[in-house]
Amino acid sequence: MSTEAPAKRSWGEAFAVYLERPVLSMLFLGFSAGLPFYLVFSTLSAWLRTAHIERATIGMLAWVGLFYSFKWVWAPVVDRYALPFLDEWLGRRRSWMLLAQLGLMACLALLALSDPAQSVARVAFFAGCVAFFAATQDIAMDAWRIESAPADKQGAMAAAYQIGYRTALMAASAGALIIAGRSGFHTSYLTMAALVGVGIITTLFVREPPRPQETEAEREQRVLKWVRDHAHLPAWVQGAGSSFFGPAVGAIVDFFGRYGVGLGLLIFAFISSYRLTDYVSGVMANTFYIDLGFSLEEVGVVAKFFGWPSTLLGAVLGGLVVAKVGRIRGLLLGSLLIIVSNIFYGTFGAYGCHLPMDCAQSGLLDFWPNHIHARGPATNLGLSFIVGFDNLALGVHGTALIAFMSSLTSAKYTATQYAVLSSLYALPGKLLMGTSGFMVDALGYGDFYLYAALLSIPGLLLLLLLSHRDITTARN
Repeated sequence: MSTEAPAKRSWGEAFAVYLERPVLSMLFLGFSAGLPFYLVFSTLSAWLRTAHIERATIGMLAWVGLFYSFKWVWAPVVDRYALPFLDEWLGRRRSWMLLAQLGLMACLALLALSDPAQSVARVAFFAGCVAFFAATQDIAMDAWRIESAPADKQGAMAAAYQIGYRTALMAASAGALIIAGRSGFHTSYLTMAALVGVGIITTLFVREPPRPQETEAEREQRVLKWVRDHAHLPAWVQGAGSSFFGPAVGAIVDFFGRYGVGLGLLIFAFISSYRLTDYVSGVMANTFYIDLGFSLEEVGVVAKFFGWPSTLLGAVLGGLVVAKVGRIRGLLLGSLLIIVSNIFYGTFGAYGCHLPMDCAQSGLLDFWPNHIHARGPATNLGLSFIVGFDNLALGVHGTALIAFMSSLTSAKYTATQYAVLSSLYALPGKLLMGTSGFMVDALGYGDFYLYAALLSIPGLLLLLLLSHRDITTARN
């Protein structure tokens, strides 16, 4: 199907990579990266919904996640600037990771002390701060991951990252909801702030990857020439051009220089459409469960016992598929699984209830026996299966995309190029996810999830085009 030629290796050899030190480190760093994500999306949505905030407002608050999509703006700073004192102690990548993690811990604590019933604006502000520091951590951590392993091991690095990431998502969703159901959301978010310590400790103990040595002219000679040719400009403009715009523009020039304009734009279009379904449907998941009549603890227990094991299985499966049969087939499998998952959600939401709040009275929840509590509506087999399958799909889906994007970066611009690529895949989805609440109000949950599934079609068509093109893995 693809022109890529994955290295021939046995399944045992593919699995053995997971025991290497950088791969094992990615488990804990992935946990640190994944922890804040749901805390500003679906878990925050559940908090807001229990505070009787309207669905339309909840959907719009998802736009705080746009910090993830615009992290390419300050990625050149993280890529090139050394932090005073910390850089000499930890190195470029680890120093930025530590700074972001400390900011993340502080902002989560401040968010925990907020009350959405009194001030949604305050909650939105601190949620935005959490997203900013989380995105900054991602910039430095993605660079560390790519620079710490060769291209043929990026599938395993991505899988380990996904296992840690998805485990954190379970903690930030299932764990946070269970704690919130028993002790309130303030205690829940303070607990999540303390868990940022996992990333801080790991950052202090991992090794700083070697950095490529290149001259100024080799890095951004085109942009630097422009600065020299415009000597009449103020000194601060020339300085900004050489130190900030140079790395930013140089990274883009390098990318299109290696892949060409046509293939480069095709790659950008594919990446920006691949996760539309994931983002649009994910922000409404907890709101969906609550509107069906499930309690916070019931949702948390199902996610813990059915979602987390499926997530681990999906991440490992995604890494093995990429290592064994290549990136394109891994991407195809992930996309198909996500489509099927949303069809399951749509079917579940459509039975007997067009209006969401009517579901609990429609008898929908009586089709399966209770597994957690004797009262109804309670967590049942239908929800358990859907949550499990969805997390399996997300594990394969995310691992394949991360491995694909990692293989596209140049060693000279690791942080900046990966930030651009990861921002591309997130931006359209983040923009659309802000309309999710309006779409649910207009369509009902059944048709909403079918609409979300259809959003994967453009990505599949672009993947088909990519499968017939020669995508190199040069990182020079």
